[in-house]
Amino acid sequence: MTQVAGGAGEQVHASSRRWLILALGLAAQTASCSFLYGIPFLVPAMRAAEGLTLAEAGTVVAAPSIGLLFTLIVWGAAADRYGERLIMALGLGASGLLLVYAGVGTHPVGLLFGVFLAAGACTASVNAASGRVVMGWFAKSERGVAMGIRQTAQPLGVGVAALGLPPLAAHFGYRAAVLLPAGLAIVVALLVAWLVTDPPRPPRPASGEKPPSPYRHAALWRVHGASALLVVPQFAVSAFAPVYLVAVQHWSPLSAGWYLAVVQVLGAAGRLGSGWWSDRVGSRLRPMRQLAVLSCVVMLLVALGDVSWLWLVLLALALAGIITVADNGLGFTASAELAGLAWSGRAMGTQNTGQNIAASLTPPLLGLVIGDSRYALAFCVAAVFPALAVLVVPVRAEHASED
Repeated sequence: MTQVAGGAGEQVHASSRRWLILALGLAAQTASCSFLYGIPFLVPAMRAAEGLTLAEAGTVVAAPSIGLLFTLIVWGAAADRYGERLIMALGLGASGLLLVYAGVGTHPVGLLFGVFLAAGACTASVNAASGRVVMGWFAKSERGVAMGIRQTAQPLGVGVAALGLPPLAAHFGYRAAVLLPAGLAIVVALLVAWLVTDPPRPPRPASGEKPPSPYRHAALWRVHGASALLVVPQFAVSAFAPVYLVAVQHWSPLSAGWYLAVVQVLGAAGRLGSGWWSDRVGSRLRPMRQLAVLSCVVMLLVALGDVSWLWLVLLALALAGIITVADNGLGFTASAELAGLAWSGRAMGTQNTGQNIAASLTPPLLGLVIGDSRYALAFCVAAVFPALAVLVVPVRAEHASED
């Protein structure tokens, strides 16, 4: 945590406040994820109400991710310049208001696409700003756990959406269901504006000189590249495990859903565990490289299980669901620490952009590999990417980074 001047009372106050700020950062990210990753739960109701093909509905629900992809770095730069509280509250609040507009009235599907696109672009503010505020309030020896807690926002957001959106859509229509993530976004934005305090920052140089770009060196690029490579097995599991269990192992959709829900919970625990591990060893990149090795091994184990025993593939899928997500917080933390204070927002925005590009490309490209039934081959292909990440992670660069 950044040092705070004053007596013991002020130190205690700052210590308790940072946990409140972490909770609000987690809430902001959860609200954002309930929209970004929750809209696909509305596809059945959307198709029934609008008479859309699956491809048309898929295009509409992809709009938030497209908007987010194009604005992550811009919001990160804004957080570097203007502070985290303003950027989080502004972006999340604007996203919530846009979703309120989408949820009331009867808009054409084309307009709905545009509103979802703009809402996704606005909610991208949370990705870099919430990470940056957590980084600022926690010491280097605690950031792994703190960022691990923040990273649990994705499964939490998906869980909120899975529990809330389908029943709301069934009773009131898919447009009304959109008001759930809208309400969450607006409430959390107001709480952020009220309760979040930007971390203490050193004064800007009087000369007005800007700190040199950390991107002049290869280390930060390599962290981004390794993180993007490690997203491939993560989305290979999340995208294809449900259909694999139903189509190949002949599970019911309900049974597959419960199994994968448990894996999601274990995956959230894995993110916390990797953060704790990185704090104990004083490194983000060494655990990240070791997790890349494990990710490669476990994907090969999934492929072996597909052609051998059911118990093996189920065990391997569960392990893959934990291991392949465990590095996410490490990559974000390492990016911010290597970039330094003045560039941390842009670095986390760039990090997230690369990961989102990899995540978007993984399902369609691996789908081509799978075809009708070549799941084992696809899992072997997915294992290649973490193997490459092992070579890319710049472990030695960490020794030169600053707190």
